[in-house]
Amino acid sequence: MTARGLFAVMLAAAATVTPASGWGQASRPAATAPAPEAIRHDGALIQGGLIRGSVPPGTVSLTLDGKPVAMRDGRFIAGFDRDAGPAALLIATLADGRTIREPLTIAPRDWDISRLSSLPKYPVPSADFARIRPGELAQIAAARSKTTDAAGWRQPMTWPVTGRISTRFGSQRVYANGEAGSYHSGIDIARPTGTPIVAPADGVVILAAASPFLLEGNLLMLDHGMGLNSAFLHLSRIDVKPGDHVSQGQTIGAVGSTGRATGPHLHWSLRWADAKLDPLLVAGAM
Repeated sequence: MTARGLFAVMLAAAATVTPASGWGQASRPAATAPAPEAIRHDGALIQGGLIRGSVPPGTVSLTLDGKPVAMRDGRFIAGFDRDAGPAALLIATLADGRTIREPLTIAPRDWDISRLSSLPKYPVPSADFARIRPGELAQIAAARSKTTDAAGWRQPMTWPVTGRISTRFGSQRVYANGEAGSYHSGIDIARPTGTPIVAPADGVVILAAASPFLLEGNLLMLDHGMGLNSAFLHLSRIDVKPGDHVSQGQTIGAVGSTGRATGPHLHWSLRWADAKLDPLLVAGAM
């Protein structure tokens, strides 16, 4: 064997030897976990808006401003109240402990504010009102606390009835001495008494008033799942009962003027968790 051939064999042998205890080893970069995917969402990042989104595989929890957000099959919805601040934060926690932070910028809106400086805020409640109203509010709260298997949250919302919008979401009156009344928590659609209304999305009936409530009149509430629910006020009749599963487009009642109403109309309100939403943003233009 020539000297050159012997040298080549020696080099090859040396390449197969593993140095002990790291002596002579070249430094290697530490292995790092791949960067997690982002939280994805679309919808209205605005006061009164609703977003729909998805989380990366392996997500075990999701929060919005520190409050838990339900997930199903990696999907979620989240809403922003009429008075939501300018910023919010989604945080997804993965099974390996890593977190994904998604800052959100919430657009402000201008609201229809009526100033009635010569009118007092409220008359003194009657004895009957003070006696009856707490029980009605307890029924509404109990309905909103129910969890059902409804899947309407997955669907684009449609209008329960179409017509002239007489009062918009978020409008408010300011009375004498600067006392502000409650803002309008839904949208009013003027239609004749008896006009049928339909379910805007699949849902489960969580409240169907056995008798008219003092303010809401004949009140019907649907759960659409994942914390999203609808309320329909002032109905002339209710066609479904608690526990019924209803399909999008199914007739569920009819327009009326029961409760505190000056004329026949449908008041439709939407909530996600504690956030009151604008139906115009969720269902879109009629």
